[in-house]
Amino acid sequence: MPAELPKLPQRGPAPAVEQMSNAELARMVEAEHPYRGKALFELSDRIALDDDAATKVAMLSRLTSLRRARLFDRVSLAWSGIIALLAAETEHSRASAYEAFGALDVEEQRDMLDYLEVTSIEEAHPRIA
Repeated sequence: MPAELPKLPQRGPAPAVEQMSNAELARMVEAEHPYRGKALFELSDRIALDDDAATKVAMLSRLTSLRRARLFDRVSLAWSGIIALLAAETEHSRASAYEAFGALDVEEQRDMLDYLEVTSIEEAHPRIA
């Protein structure tokens, strides 16, 4: 008889992030809440119309926990925030993206540029569908 697999912890229902303020979402991410990715993505969706959301995403992208959390392959939650900032294409979001990118270590910067297939962050104009 095969050994019983350990049970994974229950996360509970997802919070209604679309109803939360930018500050509440940022606190969820900072606290490493189980739904921190969902909170970051909600903030990212607000970037194009909300400079405060852009500022918060740029700040959050500096967190070690987001730099280590992988969505897939090399792409971290921090990278996803920077990519969202770039994709919003506002003056504030682009400036915030450049600052957030500058806070990454050199190796991580090289990896991200390689992933984005550009030689400088200013050349990156990703589209998010």
